[in-house]
Amino acid sequence: MKKVQLQETHDFLKSQGFLNPEVGIVLGTGLGKLVDEIIIESELLYSDIPHFPTATVEFHSGKLIYGTLSGKKVVVMSGRFHLYEGYNLWEVTYGVRVMHELGIQHLMISNAAGAINLTYKKGDLMLIDDHINLQGSSPLAFKGAGNFGELFTDMLEPYSKKLNNKLKAIAKSNDIDLKEGVYASVVGPQLETRAEYRMLQILEADAVGMSTVPEVIVAKHLNLPCIAMSVLTDECDPKNLQPVNIEEIIAIAGKAEPKMILLFKELIQSI
Repeated sequence: MKKVQLQETHDFLKSQGFLNPEVGIVLGTGLGKLVDEIIIESELLYSDIPHFPTATVEFHSGKLIYGTLSGKKVVVMSGRFHLYEGYNLWEVTYGVRVMHELGIQHLMISNAAGAINLTYKKGDLMLIDDHINLQGSSPLAFKGAGNFGELFTDMLEPYSKKLNNKLKAIAKSNDIDLKEGVYASVVGPQLETRAEYRMLQILEADAVGMSTVPEVIVAKHLNLPCIAMSVLTDECDPKNLQPVNIEEIIAIAGKAEPKMILLFKELIQSI
């Protein structure tokens, strides 16, 4: 049934002009302006795509976009899906599987996250080097998962070392301070308690968020090289915790976004 769903979604998107994309991109909270850089050839609401979930978070736009960026054909998820919206992990990662079916050879992911490493500050960019899955399950834990790839997927290198090294070189040449670290993924939607932030510090996480890890696990399952980058939008110091302001988080993500866009564009050009 899952393969049939994917095929139907794939066939529909092909009929709408989504032809042979090379790079897939997932845009996170407050990071939608990359779309303005794309020469758009086709654009569809998630709600108009067969079997596609619909983004319910107000600051996620919910569109699948196809076009040209940095000379490459790209397919972009402007808005993603989260466990906290009530979706299961097949639905959360459906877009990644669809983009793979369309033919992408690389996946690039962005998110907004909280800084657990207290040497990292609001507005910093962090390249994810490794992750901790605290969402309580796996997107590969379903009957027939082995039909899509190696069931016991090796997670030694979930993020492409080759692509990460390219990104670090691009950042250096553009004088962009790119942090690097471990991303912990939790369910949400509530923010963490002081005790939970202390736990994450003990686990040596550098940032925490509510997405990305399921998408990366599926990319690895599909043998799809990927990178992921966080915009750090708040500082999670359990000894000096402040009330969360979602509007401020979105604003900080927006300020850091031009640097992320530059890095993504130059990386796409180089692959």
